[in-house]
Amino acid sequence: MIDLTMDMEQYDCPFIDSSDDYGVAYSAVHWDFDRAREELETRLVVEGDDRTELEHGLRALREHDNMHDCSLLSKRENVAHIRTTIGQTEAMESIRNHDGYITGPFYIEDGHELWHVGFDHEDVAEGALSELEWNNEFEVVSRETPDLPDLQNLVQNAGAAMTLIDGCRDLSDVERETLEHAVRDGYFQSPRSATLGTLADEFGVSKPAVSKNLRRGQRKMIQRVVDALELLD
Repeated sequence: MIDLTMDMEQYDCPFIDSSDDYGVAYSAVHWDFDRAREELETRLVVEGDDRTELEHGLRALREHDNMHDCSLLSKRENVAHIRTTIGQTEAMESIRNHDGYITGPFYIEDGHELWHVGFDHEDVAEGALSELEWNNEFEVVSRETPDLPDLQNLVQNAGAAMTLIDGCRDLSDVERETLEHAVRDGYFQSPRSATLGTLADEFGVSKPAVSKNLRRGQRKMIQRVVDALELLD
């Protein structure tokens, strides 16, 4: 198996076009390709820079030539959950022509799409990349050839990985930034190269406030780590 992570620019993709024109980003929740109709059905989370950008982005999606159906499932503030059906893009066709397959969720922002694509053999992957070059701009960000034990480990421990990801999402912006700065500045090193005082100065708050944010962030992440350890095979 050849596993590629690609930074794609598809010229006939509604999501890429709308994210290039407006401040919206798309994260895939679920996708399914209908081979008979050559259509891709997706459920995505759309995040706008603000409510106005979200509305502009959703309108651009509905009006795009390659958008067959776009339904709003839910919306709150500047975030929406949508279900869409689009026609097969040229890049999707090139991947399918070489028996390629999606190996992970895609993320789209600023006119670029992060794709995770797999191929069974090296020469087939090279053929797909050559065909993609005709009508698409892309960059191969990473290229891996996992062996069977790696693949087995990945599949068996997907639940543990998602638990850690959910833990990161549970953090508030303040908790995340405080943890990031604390790690980067050496607060958790021994001896410490940062203190509550230096972190407080960096954020312009009191030492008790920094301590509270650190403890909250640590508590959330430690609990998720423990949960993930229980799920590890």
